[in-house]
Amino acid sequence: MSTASTATGPSTAAGPLAGIRVIELGGIGPAPFAGMLLADQGAEVIRIDRPAEAGTASKHPILHRGRRSVAVDLKDASDVEAVLALVDTADALIEGFRPGVAERLGLGPDVCLARNPRLVYGRMTGWGQDGPLAQAPGHDINYIAVAGALGAMGGADENPPVPLNLVGDMGGGGMLLALGITTALVSAQRTGEGQVVDAAMTDGTAVQLALVHGLLAVGRWDDARGVNLFDGGAPFYRTYRTADGGHMAVGSVEPQFYDVLLRVLGLTDDPLFAKQHDRGSWPAMRVRLEEVFASRTREEWTALFEGTESCVTPVYGLTEAAAHPHNVARGTYYTEGGVLQPAPAPRFQGTPAGTPRPAPVVGAHTREVLAEAGVVR
Repeated sequence: MSTASTATGPSTAAGPLAGIRVIELGGIGPAPFAGMLLADQGAEVIRIDRPAEAGTASKHPILHRGRRSVAVDLKDASDVEAVLALVDTADALIEGFRPGVAERLGLGPDVCLARNPRLVYGRMTGWGQDGPLAQAPGHDINYIAVAGALGAMGGADENPPVPLNLVGDMGGGGMLLALGITTALVSAQRTGEGQVVDAAMTDGTAVQLALVHGLLAVGRWDDARGVNLFDGGAPFYRTYRTADGGHMAVGSVEPQFYDVLLRVLGLTDDPLFAKQHDRGSWPAMRVRLEEVFASRTREEWTALFEGTESCVTPVYGLTEAAAHPHNVARGTYYTEGGVLQPAPAPRFQGTPAGTPRPAPVVGAHTREVLAEAGVVR
């Protein structure tokens, strides 16, 4: 689909998006994550960085992997024109500014689509391109709070937890934008017309609540924290502290798994656990399970549950997880240049992704990429 020359470009990429060229206007968080996902699957992603940082190592060695980096000043008219020359050759563009900023820079969707009607113009924001909060600042925690996800998390008597930045930035943001761009690319290939993709983290967070809203609609979810099946309210779907300060994750929802849980814990004949879904008994059941799990170390419980169909697993830290035999066997993590990082996902049988190239030095490809677009520096 791309009209860009590959004579002096990167080596032939592997993955289902090989041959797709994406221009990424440098930003932080979810927009680079979308760029990483596309690059991981073979797209040629060219990141536009600030010239003040040229020659420095990337501050985000994983999020920025798989790119080439061009350092130009977006406040300079000639540099903006150089970026537009790259847009002429691109299949998609990613920008994560506040609404209106790209337009003021001369790189808004109207300008870019007028030059390249097949372009997919991906926009990443927290609140969206319109609405009362469109111009308000915010972070992941704010977006998932307003979308309703944060208020559904945590214990009934606890403050809502901070779930890293996975729900808003990554799942509701970068992953949503990557889906939007690839979907729009399919449309552009079929119709010959590009379009704008408005990816908002509030929208993406709300979409992730589909199951919960469905349960709420049929009376199987209470609009309160810590009293439901998947929010830690159920004693058989939560984490428990072990004797050594570790934790075990219990997901014994189905009755056959619940029965194995009780058997391993020695609670099969305890009348407290006779009725799994008796919500009135859940608080007392949680207290009893806390006592039982606290009687052994994490590794002892891991050994006892290993090989059973109980849906009980140890809770691992980042480096521990990378060393787990299952993750090692699948190559879920790998190390490049001393940096431990997740491998590309999902996996494609017919067009598997290659190993991503390391994040580039900022501006390392400025002359090379601009020359490909006919811009001489």
